[in-house]
Amino acid sequence: MRTYHCLPLFIWTYMFHTIDAIPFQEKANSDLPSERIVGLTQDDGKTLHRTKRGWMWNQFFLLEEYTGTDTQYVGKLHTDQDKGDGNLKYILTGDGAGSLFVIDENTGDIHAAKKLDREEKSLYVLRAKAIDRKTGRQVEPESEFIIKIHDINDNEPKFTKDLYTASVPEMSGVGTSVIQVTATDADDANYGNSAKVVYSILQGQPYFSVDPESGIIKTALPDMSRENREQYQVVIQAKDMGGQMGGLSGTTTVNITLTDVNNNPPRFPQSTYQFYSPESVPLGTHLGRIKANDPDVGENAEMEYSIAEGDGADMFDVITDKDTQEGIITVKQNLDYENKMLYTLKVDASNTHPDPRFLYLGPFKDTAVVKISVEDMDEPPVFSKIFYLIEVDEDVKEGSIIGQVTAYDPDAINNLIKYSVDRHSDMDRIFSIHSENGSIFTLKPLDRESTPWHNITITATEINNSKQSSRIPVFIRILDINDHAPELAMYYETFVCENAKPGQLIQTVSVMDKDDPPRGHKFFFEPVPEFPLNPNFTIVDNKDNTAGIMTRKDGYSRNKMSTYLLPILIFDNDYPIQSSTGTLTIRVCACDNQGNMQSCNAEALVLSAGLSTGALIAILLCVVILLVLVVLFVALKRQRKKEPLIISKDDVRDNIVTYNDEGGGEEDTQAFDIGTLRNPEAREDSKFRRDVMPETIFQIRRTVPLWENIDVQDFIHRRLKENDSDPSAPPYDSLATYAYEGNDSIADSLSSLESPTVDCNQDYGYLSDWGPRFKKLADMYGGDDSDRD
Repeated sequence: MRTYHCLPLFIWTYMFHTIDAIPFQEKANSDLPSERIVGLTQDDGKTLHRTKRGWMWNQFFLLEEYTGTDTQYVGKLHTDQDKGDGNLKYILTGDGAGSLFVIDENTGDIHAAKKLDREEKSLYVLRAKAIDRKTGRQVEPESEFIIKIHDINDNEPKFTKDLYTASVPEMSGVGTSVIQVTATDADDANYGNSAKVVYSILQGQPYFSVDPESGIIKTALPDMSRENREQYQVVIQAKDMGGQMGGLSGTTTVNITLTDVNNNPPRFPQSTYQFYSPESVPLGTHLGRIKANDPDVGENAEMEYSIAEGDGADMFDVITDKDTQEGIITVKQNLDYENKMLYTLKVDASNTHPDPRFLYLGPFKDTAVVKISVEDMDEPPVFSKIFYLIEVDEDVKEGSIIGQVTAYDPDAINNLIKYSVDRHSDMDRIFSIHSENGSIFTLKPLDRESTPWHNITITATEINNSKQSSRIPVFIRILDINDHAPELAMYYETFVCENAKPGQLIQTVSVMDKDDPPRGHKFFFEPVPEFPLNPNFTIVDNKDNTAGIMTRKDGYSRNKMSTYLLPILIFDNDYPIQSSTGTLTIRVCACDNQGNMQSCNAEALVLSAGLSTGALIAILLCVVILLVLVVLFVALKRQRKKEPLIISKDDVRDNIVTYNDEGGGEEDTQAFDIGTLRNPEAREDSKFRRDVMPETIFQIRRTVPLWENIDVQDFIHRRLKENDSDPSAPPYDSLATYAYEGNDSIADSLSSLESPTVDCNQDYGYLSDWGPRFKKLADMYGGDDSDRD
């Protein structure tokens, strides 16, 4: 850093010359007061009085950045109390005292011990004292003074940034603001021109300029094009001292970018494009890409392609690839080499975001010619229709032709074609086709009721090239023929009450037919010709495909006829007429007064003999008991034929023989005779054991006779003793059980087994007095004979 000291040195010299020449007492002004310090004293309670201050100094000035060899002289402190005899001592305190500023305690001269920088500190406040060396007392009150640091131009201007970045749209007019740069100077702006900064451009002309006072950079040339040059580097200088010679300066760099505007239309690099396409390509196939160039960028370069005109506008299409900004030519319709071999298109490429400011430059689009040549290919056969629908009656004979498909070779060679049925679509092999002419015929009978539709696939193949083939669906609809007779829709459980009156409806029947006539079903009901007039029932056709069965006589008897069979003749109105006979089974049942069925069983045949319902139940129970007794008897017989419990004499294992025969109760006098227990004489003399087969017949030892009315408990104890001493007992444990129930009960029997012995003409009229819960029972037992019948 270069610093110039000529002018400040002159000011410093003149300032100190003035200080030395003029006494401090005479320099009285508002800025530098020179009156004595006011002292307040107190003398034995006397009033205070004002004393003049005796200091002869007030304010000092000092230049920054002193570079001399000696210490820089600041000034001199002196009081009028100093007689020059050395009795006073000067002391300096405050900012920088002793380090930056030193004082001669004898003379009061102040020097700067170090080089000072105003930018670090521009003002120092110090305090001075004058002390009597002998007494150590201050001869004057302590007072403050100021040392101001005068500025010199020792700081160059500095920019807020080392590097600036800015942008401006291309094609901008002259004077368009780009960016503002700012530089600051650390010198004192209030003292001279050290901090007055002026801006200038060192690099970037003639494209840009800068305002010398504000630092605003502006464009200097019109219609600058981004496509020609996009980046500019501008160097700006900031110089103090108002830009004069000897001033300090600083620089910064500004990178300026021209942003894009849509000022360029798209342009095709060539006027004509040529593409080739096989005639067999599928729809939507991409044939090629074309691209127009646009020097703009971003959305200003976005474009859209369209077909303007041409003989292939209906056959082809162009779509825009948004990522690459290319136009893709695609196939819109099926091509046919034999029909047309060459197509010509005109394709436009236009900007999607034109800028109205630059429309004067011309239309923002371009046009190119696209030629597409169609190449001949070996194509598969083509059917005359996209699908076939054939309708055939279900009664068609086997081998009959039901329809025909046709296909042709679209190539110029016109190869011969053969037809076939895809057997995956006709697994049952119901249909076939003539390979030469495409006639479809049947191989098996058809049935609409089982399969109303058949969907088969026909293949047409070139004879010279089997790889070229086409497939077509054929839908065969089977038409209905009236080949099924109508029949009753369900099995009807029909009954007629014995007390029915003539003309009562007892059943409504409906029918079903598997056929499906186009005009809908219509059925008729009639009696069979063999029985045109039924004496019991009448068939009434309701004219709505249902028929009603009506009674024809007054009352029916189950005794005479329990079931009636009513044949019904049913026929339709389609061609040929189909008919069938349905038989309705009608049972005769007993009903209540409201016509609700009560019973249709065969009990009416028994009721005529005068047996009541209770008697019939008793008979059935007796039969069941007899069957149970027979089964028990057979089981006992089989048990007697069982093998002995112990085969070997040496087998001494414990055995328990259990008899689970249950007695018949107190009233069963046939199962066991208790008298045997009471009369031991009644037992057989030669009864053998049933659990073993003895080798010899032991003589049964006769026991002591027991009287007839012996106590049963005593009898059981004696029998136990006899068995223990019986030598014929087996050598293993045996269990003999005796059970005695006791005397007869005083209660009568509740069993219904003896009900048949009761008089059948018993009076049950009292049941009607027991309330509605016993109404059914009262009707069964308490009614008269006609009702029971």
